[in-house]
Amino acid sequence: MLNIVLVEPEIPMNTGNIARTCAATGSRLHLIRPLGFDISDRAVKRAGLDYWPMVDLRVYDNLDCFFAEHPRPDLWLATTKAPRDYTQAEFRPDCFLFFGKETAGLPLLLREKYRERCLRIPMRPGARSLNLANSVAVLAYEALRRQGFPELSGVGEMAEPAETLPF
Repeated sequence: MLNIVLVEPEIPMNTGNIARTCAATGSRLHLIRPLGFDISDRAVKRAGLDYWPMVDLRVYDNLDCFFAEHPRPDLWLATTKAPRDYTQAEFRPDCFLFFGKETAGLPLLLREKYRERCLRIPMRPGARSLNLANSVAVLAYEALRRQGFPELSGVGEMAEPAETLPF
C-alpha cells in the first residue's frame, strides 16, 4: 500500500482531491495537524465527498506523533528544493510520500534530515510549483506504476452509446 502524508495542509479542496486519488488507488492518507479545515463526518457529508468512506485515513497531532508511530518509514519528500527529480527514486511497496502545506512546503528541519530523500517534479525555469493535489497525483501514480499498479485495474468498461453519432 502506498502512503500519502500531508504535513499541515491548508486548502480543503486540495485535500479533498488528494483523498479522491487515495480512494481510487487504495493508498492510505496521513494528515499531520494543524489542518486548515474541518474533517468531521458532518463537514465531509456537507461537502458531498461520497468517496470519503473509501479513504483509509490516519490523523496525527504533529510530526513527532507520526514518527513515534512510524519510527523508520521508507519515505520520500516532495519539494521544489530537492537535489534530484522523482525519476531517480526507488519507490517500494508501503513507502511514504510526504507533501508540505500549500504556502510553505515541508519544514526545513525535515528536508535537511532527509536531504537524500527529497524529490522534485521537473518543470520549466520560472514556474514555482504545481498545485498540491496535482503533485500528489504525479508521484502517487509514478510510484504505483513502478510497482505494477498493484490491485488496480487498467481496463475500463465501455458503456453502450446513448445514440448513434453521425460520423
